[in-house]
Amino acid sequence: MFFLGISDILVLALSLGILLLVTVPLSGTLVRFRANYNPKGLQLDAEGGAQPHTGPLVTTYFGMMIRVWKIEGWAGLYKGSMPTLISALTLTLFAVGFLGASPYSPRRTGSYHGPSAGVIPTLVYSIFDMLVSLPSVIITYRSVTTPHKLPWFQPMHSLRVLLTPTERRKPWILYLTPGLLLTQAVHITYVVVCLRPVGRWILPRPEGSAIPEFSVWRLALYFVTVLLSAGILTPLEVIATRLAIQRNHASPEFNSVSQEEEGDAEEVAEYAGAEEDVIGLRSEKDPYMGMVDCAKRIVDEEGWRTLYRAWWLTFLGGLAAAGSR
Repeated sequence: MFFLGISDILVLALSLGILLLVTVPLSGTLVRFRANYNPKGLQLDAEGGAQPHTGPLVTTYFGMMIRVWKIEGWAGLYKGSMPTLISALTLTLFAVGFLGASPYSPRRTGSYHGPSAGVIPTLVYSIFDMLVSLPSVIITYRSVTTPHKLPWFQPMHSLRVLLTPTERRKPWILYLTPGLLLTQAVHITYVVVCLRPVGRWILPRPEGSAIPEFSVWRLALYFVTVLLSAGILTPLEVIATRLAIQRNHASPEFNSVSQEEEGDAEEVAEYAGAEEDVIGLRSEKDPYMGMVDCAKRIVDEEGWRTLYRAWWLTFLGGLAAAGSR
């Protein structure tokens, strides 16, 4: 076991502080942008007449960031900070204390890591890592997309807002959210089994060198590979976001993943001056029933472009990974 000194603690504190200040607004905006429900069809009013959808129409990533700031201010941009901090701190301390990782390069979040023994060990490690962190991901996504202002230092109160009574009684039901585990597993499998080996073949790293072998044609081929991969991974990320914020319920009068009507409401503060929600959320009384059903309904109700929201961020993430292969 590795014990932290004063300097190590300061480095970790600085790293986590940067994580919160920089990544929370960016990742929170991405979650909201991909979670925003914007059906393209007409709705019927009380008299049966057709009327257009009146929810927020946000078509760009930065447009969503501006909308969050205008409606909820800086506090809204930093929603999800506490679960992000707790998750990052826990994983970092585990990596440093038990796996011998350096506190000067703490565990990164949002990417797959594993042993360098081969594809299969890395795949197994990455799936296990996903299973361990899945509840934290769900809580973080829900804390970002909830219209309520959650207290920073009252975790039990926040959990009563974010989780249904069924989920609080049976926390393992989070793993049974229809399609979520499958979507995450497909994403991991593609990255570990396909994208990374191909990336290492295109940009090989000479023995003893920390820098991959670059050339014009190799970079061009890698560029195309990452672009095509973004076309596969981005819909999976959008679907995973939609499924993660979909709450589970086991009441017989509703669908098994629908929201409970009673015992599910908490008195929570609203944002001052917020007369409308930042994003629109799909009714939980008509939930997605799995990965394929979610993709089909998104295309039918909102159009195929919804599956590619912020695709360029997935693409830039793939390009940035070139130096770490």
